[in-house]
Amino acid sequence: MTIGDQLTPGTARDFIGYGKRVPTVRWPKGARLALSLVVNYEEGSEYNYPDGDGRNEHHGLTYEIPKGVRDLRLESIYEYGSRVGIWRMLRIFEKHGIQVTFQAAALAIERNPDVAAAIREQGHEACSHGYRWEDPWVFTPEQERERIDLAVESLARTCGERPYGWYTRYGPSIHTRRLLVEEGGFLYDSDAYNDDLPYFVDVAGKQHLVLPYTGTYNDGRFVGIPRYSSAADFVEDCTRAIKYLWDEGASQPRMMTIGLHPRLIGDPGRASALEQVISFAEGLGKVWITRRVDIARWWLGHHHEFKEAS
Repeated sequence: MTIGDQLTPGTARDFIGYGKRVPTVRWPKGARLALSLVVNYEEGSEYNYPDGDGRNEHHGLTYEIPKGVRDLRLESIYEYGSRVGIWRMLRIFEKHGIQVTFQAAALAIERNPDVAAAIREQGHEACSHGYRWEDPWVFTPEQERERIDLAVESLARTCGERPYGWYTRYGPSIHTRRLLVEEGGFLYDSDAYNDDLPYFVDVAGKQHLVLPYTGTYNDGRFVGIPRYSSAADFVEDCTRAIKYLWDEGASQPRMMTIGLHPRLIGDPGRASALEQVISFAEGLGKVWITRRVDIARWWLGHHHEFKEAS
């Protein structure tokens, strides 16, 4: 495959974006900031030997078990997320009366029906995080299309509604966005990290909405690089960003995403940090804490009303 072969619809690079012409968005009820809390629910969908992957997942650990040997300690860390962490998070969301987006790996949801029920009952969004952890760039377009269809069918069955958003676990292939548009039921994808606001891309003559995700305001940094050394680091990072964007939002309302994982932020000390961040945002006022699908629907329905800065 040549570089030319990879210039497929929806993959063109854009170094300009809104630039100086950031639109003046009008969020519901005059909010200055749309805040999206995203729960990456993956427990039971990660690479492991029992599922026949021939490897362990090793994200976040400094010592990797030799090839051919199950890593029981890491398997149990993921189990903590589904057994304990997710329920602590759901209690926090319920206490604050907020709804969030679950970037849900379909297999993980299949393996914990109680989580699927909680998503339905509390009104959270199930955005597709693929069927399970996979490397989509090794698939043919036909194989990737089959995996997308499998994830959609699974989440519709377990969560009671098909997913309207998509986020690829290990990053999209050059075909992913085109396949999502061809599938026809997705309102947005989050396979980009390049803006503070939603934006449209042209995919084979169709306008497709992108809601950028983040690796910056993300509890993955408790085990990744650059690393949070404490829960206080997470609080400071997130609250500083919320306040800065809220200040900017006085004239040009913004969007912010915070990425969360039950096996990480579900730890008691870190969960307290999450609640502190939520309380800080609520205390500012004019912060719309909402699901990504709601942001997408608002943008799709109102973007023509936004004023472009001169």
